[in-house]
Amino acid sequence: MTVMEGTAPTRIHPTAVIDPSAEIGPGCDVGPYAVVRAGVQMGANCRIGAWSSVGPWVRLGRDNTVYDHAAVGGDPQDKSWRGEPTWLVLGDGNQVREFATLNRGTSKGDGVTRIGNRNLFMACSHVAHDCTVGDGCVFANNVLLAGHVFVEDGAILNGAAGVQQFTTVGRLAYVGGLTRIVHDVPPYMIVEGNPAKVRKPNVVGMQRAGVPEERIAAVREAHRMLFRSKRPQSEVLDELVGRADASPETLELVAFLRRVEKGANGRAREKK
Repeated sequence: MTVMEGTAPTRIHPTAVIDPSAEIGPGCDVGPYAVVRAGVQMGANCRIGAWSSVGPWVRLGRDNTVYDHAAVGGDPQDKSWRGEPTWLVLGDGNQVREFATLNRGTSKGDGVTRIGNRNLFMACSHVAHDCTVGDGCVFANNVLLAGHVFVEDGAILNGAAGVQQFTTVGRLAYVGGLTRIVHDVPPYMIVEGNPAKVRKPNVVGMQRAGVPEERIAAVREAHRMLFRSKRPQSEVLDELVGRADASPETLELVAFLRRVEKGANGRAREKK
């Protein structure tokens, strides 16, 4: 075990089990009976709670908190995995709450599950192999991501929502509780139900993110044209791009939906 020097003291409980190859950053706190496995690289000021497990082959940025009984970096739950070394990489300021599980990647992806910054994974949530999560996302209790899911910045997934493999959840999207997601979720939209449907724009989410009101109004109009009219989607997408007042959010929504059209089964990342 290598403990990095810094101005803040590093605290490791005497009952914690830490692999000799692990690197622990300055100011970290490793709690009772925690297990830090081979190849872990932990940035400064991370907190690892009691009875939690980190690794093997996990890179943590700084200021991450892994709460009691969480499992960060478990083996991928994929039958094709044959024990080859793969990684889980987290950025800074993430919170992984009790009994949450984040798994490493597989060689079917690029060998890495990637988590960005300032995400909250509430109790019993699960991120499977080869997923990518952006920044500032919230996963409520019991949210489940299957493998190869992409969650873009600022998305919120509410309790017990389940997301099928190769699905993309767009930026600042809001997924209702108990929702079954099998198709890509457009950015800036509220989606809920089984089957899931786009209900309305995520106005509150856009306001909190600092999107100007005139651009929120443009997303409202795009929602009306795309999801409330009976016009062909391709025709509406062309019209939205050609509008002189097209906002960056509207153009992002258009590009997202065009990628979905090219994918399979309503999922842009799944090949036909």
